[in-house]
Amino acid sequence: MSAWVDQVFCEDALAGLARIPDGSIDLILTDPPYNLGKDYGNASDQQSVEAYLAWTEQWIDAALPKLKPNGSLYIFLTWRFAPEIFVMLKKRMTMMNEIIWDRRVPSMGGSVRSFSSVHDTIGFFVNRKDYYFDLDAVRIPYDAETKKARSRSIFVGAKWLEVGYNPKDVWSVSRLHREHPERADHPTQKPVEIIARMVKASCPPGGVVLDPFMGSGTTAIAARQTGRHFTGFELNPAYCDIIRTRLAAPEVPVAGAKKRKSAAKSAPLNEEPA
Repeated sequence: MSAWVDQVFCEDALAGLARIPDGSIDLILTDPPYNLGKDYGNASDQQSVEAYLAWTEQWIDAALPKLKPNGSLYIFLTWRFAPEIFVMLKKRMTMMNEIIWDRRVPSMGGSVRSFSSVHDTIGFFVNRKDYYFDLDAVRIPYDAETKKARSRSIFVGAKWLEVGYNPKDVWSVSRLHREHPERADHPTQKPVEIIARMVKASCPPGGVVLDPFMGSGTTAIAARQTGRHFTGFELNPAYCDIIRTRLAAPEVPVAGAKKRKSAAKSAPLNEEPA
């Protein structure tokens, strides 16, 4: 296995992406800074609109060549910049879905001059028509009541009734509250449940997921738990420590995942370029 696989490098993605061979990645899955002024220990989320969009285009052009010809990309965005960034990506890939993550934010507080924003936007893009996509791996089971209501003979043996339904493009999954056992000290941490769904659907077992902006390391955790490999980058040394701690913790496999033989071994996190 290559030296860059199952590694998170504590460095700037624009510099580090050069170590990843072109055409070697099955899935890019990333949650880059939204440019909303949050403190990530650097100024990456505090740029002018022009500088932010130029920087986004720069890392996109550095990352996309790493994908295999049938590779895919998921990107988390805010509604404020999703239109511009979707246009960038549409010039380079084919857009399959705009997914809305409903964060289940409580209906209290918020703006009094506009509607409260309670979702993140996710773009799903592919390189070509034969992209990898395993819907059966992410179907949501029907409950007993629904199955009972479909008990007539015409439904007997129906695959869709047994394996579950397509998750559709609105995902209602609660954000990680401060008390959540999965929560790490990161302001925009995403739930493993969401990341694992993307990984299982769009990266084959044993494939490699790249996240240029690892944050708290959720992409690495989800990849390992679902029997995939990972690689990526994180600029903030404090977040690199969080990733190291999370990867060293006992593994809790995602339901239905095939465990890799090497999954039990905690992955190293490199602080210096190799």
